[in-house]
Amino acid sequence: MLRVLSILSVVVAGAAGAQQAADAVEPESAGAGAFDGIPAEISTALTAKQAGVPVVASDWMVAAANPHAVKAGADVLAAGGTAADALVAVQVVLGLVEPQSSGLGGGAFLVWYDAATGEVTTLDGRETAPLAVTPRLFQDETGEPLKFFDAVVGGRSVGTPGTPALLAEVHRRWGTQDWASLLMPAVDMAENGFSVSPRLAQLVAGDAERLASAAVTSAYFMPEGVGIVAGETLKNPAYAETLRHFAKQGAGAFYGGQIGRDIVATVQGAERNPGVLAEVDLAIYQVKERPAVCAPYRAHEVCGMGPPSSGAVAVGQILGAVEGYDLSAGPQDLTVRRLMGDAARLAFADRGRYLADSDYVPVPVAGLLDPAYMAERAAVLDSEMALEEVSAGEPKWDHAQLWADDESIEFPSTSHISIVDAAGNVASMTTTIENGFGSRLMVGGFLLNNELTDFSFRSHKDGVPIANRIEPGKRPRSSMAPTIVMKDGKPVMAVGSPGGSRIIGYVAQTIVAVIDWGLDVQQAVSVPHAVNRFGTYDLEEETASVELSDGLTAMGYKVGARGLTSGLHVIAIGDTLQGGADPRREGIAYGQ
Repeated sequence: MLRVLSILSVVVAGAAGAQQAADAVEPESAGAGAFDGIPAEISTALTAKQAGVPVVASDWMVAAANPHAVKAGADVLAAGGTAADALVAVQVVLGLVEPQSSGLGGGAFLVWYDAATGEVTTLDGRETAPLAVTPRLFQDETGEPLKFFDAVVGGRSVGTPGTPALLAEVHRRWGTQDWASLLMPAVDMAENGFSVSPRLAQLVAGDAERLASAAVTSAYFMPEGVGIVAGETLKNPAYAETLRHFAKQGAGAFYGGQIGRDIVATVQGAERNPGVLAEVDLAIYQVKERPAVCAPYRAHEVCGMGPPSSGAVAVGQILGAVEGYDLSAGPQDLTVRRLMGDAARLAFADRGRYLADSDYVPVPVAGLLDPAYMAERAAVLDSEMALEEVSAGEPKWDHAQLWADDESIEFPSTSHISIVDAAGNVASMTTTIENGFGSRLMVGGFLLNNELTDFSFRSHKDGVPIANRIEPGKRPRSSMAPTIVMKDGKPVMAVGSPGGSRIIGYVAQTIVAVIDWGLDVQQAVSVPHAVNRFGTYDLEEETASVELSDGLTAMGYKVGARGLTSGLHVIAIGDTLQGGADPRREGIAYGQ
């Protein structure tokens, strides 16, 4: 597994943004044979990441969380496929080699730039709550919220998967290659076996007790009671069979076919926490096109996914609040960190009260990003100390409604894919099954999500309804923030990350790192993290960020050092393509 052991400080000095690029990354060994079968040219991308330099290409590029998945996408692009074609190939391989993070049992959000029309489109492939859910789904007999993992493990937490429908829709709109051919690399790998990565082996070991709760899942990840190990060849014939059905029948195999029936039977028949997902929930599922949410930032437009994701709104609010301040001093400057930290706290306060599925509750997206409202929120940052108290603001509404603050938990997992094809189309997709290994239920060789635990476990607070409460057919709020940054009507960056609700901070920091600190994309994704959501400043352990601890404490913050494992995958788009992959995970960027 590639892990950040030491990231030296990045110093950005002077108005021109002169920089000292010192993101020294010392990754652990990937393990013998960890990525067997990867051609030498793909392996050079891993070498570039370890050296802390971006990958440069002239025609096309793909950045994703595993070299096997990147190779699948690269082969499609090299053969003349579009970013949509490559996205399908990348996702189905990720579902095999990185199953704990995303797959056919989960959901995703896509931001797409169409080079022919110049339009930005966003597609919502988020999971939906079954029609049979009740407001007390995640409450005990006294009405109190369940503990998180008591709710997660088993069928109760499983929402209607959206990823298969999204992949089919993406290919229908923008794909040019034969559908079945895009799935075959994953079929071959599933049948012939792939080398288990160090990260997957480590995560299996850490989650062994929960994985053991379902027999099929345990048999796959822990055969004979022993967890899979790095470098071991792992085969998944059930997944190969699922993909063959997907190749022949398209999304219908999941939403009206045998695979769908197997999903329902697995959820309802779970040994622990049987769920209420039914065949009708699959039959009525739809991918939804939503308006892109774009926020201005220093002559750029930062475009992303709107509700039910909070990602684009919160990223836009953070950037909008700090735009009037000079951030050029860089990530080790206490004032810069105070501004970004408190801007994030303001955004999260609004997120907790207002953001939810806009098909079910009114969400004041325009009001939250209105320049006058942003100026009002930014004015409170004009201080030398941390904000003592942060609360939701009062943005303009199309029609007002009173909401209580949310209490939902969002744990980190997920994966992000950035792709640019030779025609200039851009795909930025964040994809997830929510918590690592999802519900721990496995069917057809893939894991089922636990997305319903992204809803608030409470439906009301002090008699006031919570916007992100669970309701039949509703999509849970997300922090996923797939983003395309535009300038003068053209894309200049595709970016996104896993990481639970910290995704918002990871993406905002990366955009600031490129635009304000003048870093290239590999340096930007390697900058040590410092994330504030609810008051406590989380500093990335074993990095230069911990050096900020005393200064931030003196400003009035609570501070804690912890692992902050983002998985940023970024492509900068200009005269050339430059790709960066997060050194904290196993992904790479590769292009030609």
